[in-house]
Amino acid sequence: KRKRKRVFNQGELDALEYHSKVRRLIREGTSCLVQAGLRSGFLQRPAEQSCRGRVAPGHAGCGLAELCDMAKQFPAVRDSHCPAVHVLDEETSAPEQDLLSCVTENSSSWAKIVELMGQKYLVPPKSSFLLSDISYLQPLLNYKKKYDVIVIDPPWENKSVKRSNRYGHLPAWQVKQVPVPALAAPGCLVATWVTNRQKHLRFVKDELYPHWSVETLAEWHWVKITRAGEFVFPLDSLHKKPYEVLVLGRVQGDVKEAVRKSEDAVPIPEHQLIVSVPCSLHSHKPPLAAVLAEFIQPDAECLELFARNLQPGWTSWGNEVLKFQHMDYFTLLQEES
Repeated sequence: KRKRKRVFNQGELDALEYHSKVRRLIREGTSCLVQAGLRSGFLQRPAEQSCRGRVAPGHAGCGLAELCDMAKQFPAVRDSHCPAVHVLDEETSAPEQDLLSCVTENSSSWAKIVELMGQKYLVPPKSSFLLSDISYLQPLLNYKKKYDVIVIDPPWENKSVKRSNRYGHLPAWQVKQVPVPALAAPGCLVATWVTNRQKHLRFVKDELYPHWSVETLAEWHWVKITRAGEFVFPLDSLHKKPYEVLVLGRVQGDVKEAVRKSEDAVPIPEHQLIVSVPCSLHSHKPPLAAVLAEFIQPDAECLELFARNLQPGWTSWGNEVLKFQHMDYFTLLQEES
């Protein structure tokens, strides 16, 4: 039978047009970085790779998102006069009520363990977190910090997520309700992960950032490659692209304060590639602390929204913020005598 010519809808046409604009940048930039990775030994040709496969660990931990929903049924927990911040002490646990009602902080220089519903989670040094959903952000707003960097990884709506039911998703109008202006310091750098759906990219640049008084500065691309330096999907695949977009912007407002804080900062480049071997955990983005380090002050306060793991020195929020901090994802190393 003769194949019928495929007819693209408007969204697919927009995606093809965008891809045509960034294709050369991604192909040539990735090639340069891959060659450097092969020379350094970070990447290996297929024949040089070990035959042992790395399997993503799994665990029988409690459903954190479901736990946040359950916590709403107990107003006494929320209305109690618990402190705005629970600081982890020498013990390796924290009252479950505190983990669900206020910001938890590890101010020490070493990792600590918290226990929730019989499961143990590792909290990195100098980090803090709030385990809650979007309906209960007040403890984060009451926290002592305003942030110089805010990284956001919204659970965007799409057909694949709805079919897989891997995690909850938010409509665009609800993402706009996240109180970024109340959390941001003057001149705060905002970085938002966006899927390759052009509808989402336009929403961030044309609606979300203006709503938050954020000026768009740059579009970076995270390119996903294998250990052999190949794209995880064909670059011109119509189904999935081997890259995702990171939109960077800066909060507008107190101009004098923003200028003072950015005097020594390196300007944000309009285009930049982040090339890495993706984690085997679904939708797990690369940590941006090292990537953004040259563009922010060393003592910058950093926040990640919709996080599913913690980073040393950062504050994190989300209804699954401890998901990948479960002890099953870590290996205990023995100290050398």
